[in-house]
Amino acid sequence: MKAAVRMRAILACALAVFWAFAQVPPAGSRDLPTDRIGVNRVNLAWLSRADQERILKEIAASGITHVRLSLSMPVDRSIDALEIADRLGLKVLLEIQLGNKDYYPPGARPRTGFGRIWDVQRLSDLDLDLYRSRLRSALRRIDGMGIRIDAVEPGNEINYSAYNGDLVVYEKPGRRTPRNVSEVADRTAFGRGLDAYVGAVGITREELRATVHSRDALLISAGLSDVGTGEADSRGMERLDPGEFISLLRERGIDALVDGYGIHLYPGRKDDAALTRYVRKLLNFCRPEGEGKPCWVTEWGIANTALSCPVDDRQREVAVRAVRRSFEELMDEGRLRAALYYDWDTQPVYSVWRCGALSPAGVAATKTGNGDAR
Repeated sequence: MKAAVRMRAILACALAVFWAFAQVPPAGSRDLPTDRIGVNRVNLAWLSRADQERILKEIAASGITHVRLSLSMPVDRSIDALEIADRLGLKVLLEIQLGNKDYYPPGARPRTGFGRIWDVQRLSDLDLDLYRSRLRSALRRIDGMGIRIDAVEPGNEINYSAYNGDLVVYEKPGRRTPRNVSEVADRTAFGRGLDAYVGAVGITREELRATVHSRDALLISAGLSDVGTGEADSRGMERLDPGEFISLLRERGIDALVDGYGIHLYPGRKDDAALTRYVRKLLNFCRPEGEGKPCWVTEWGIANTALSCPVDDRQREVAVRAVRRSFEELMDEGRLRAALYYDWDTQPVYSVWRCGALSPAGVAATKTGNGDAR
């Protein structure tokens, strides 16, 4: 009898310990994977605080829960936008613009775009000590305001010469551009830039972990451009396929640092079957946790060139719903974790804030829940 009582007491203690650990996650643990649907509203730092407030209130009032914002110059204004978004309950994916001149030595000269595209800094010139110092300062201020960042994405479209100065812009367009890394004009500098980028991602992880409110923020590699070879040739601008670029980053250890790969998707106006093929082909390197890394579509968009009011969004809405169906399938497979539409209100043909309201295509692009795009 005493043995039985003793055994029941031991079992009760064991169950108490089990439930204590089961119900209270350990410090620093990550949330379970949650799909994120939202919109982009970058460069709010260029606007007044009143305009920032107005735009972010319109986004929140439209039922949107996730937004991609930029940490860009002026940094103080960027942080103002983060404070407003956080106060409104919006979860922020923070894109760190690596073109910020404060991350580079004073003598670093940007690569020319020959007047056809903006001049841009070379990633190989990125000063990691400066990057750490400036990022730490910004994150400490953000953290001191009690703001929690949901995810961070250092860099943007660094597989394309528009945002990576180690990839060249030809003085005259029309030549054949690289099809793989062996054809890049300055492969040595390009490789140094990749090394510097992975170093910056590692620093970003360390500095996030030193915060109180954003220590568990997810870290996403730079959203890569889906510009194809034909467009690159016509523009005279070097680029690499996203899949090859991710392989180069993986060789440098990026998988130990990030929670997902960023990718951008602009498929153009196609029929449903062609849109499905485009999405599947572009995201073929995305993998579920345990098999690799899932992707985050940090920008995607379908154009609507009709700018009159009331907006006629019928054709775009059909295409948006088709893309969303593909996204949902990939999310069900664990290969995709986020889809943030580009753009809220700054790009006339892509924007979904039309005529003072969220357009029908915008509703289809950003609505969450089961069956939202079916």
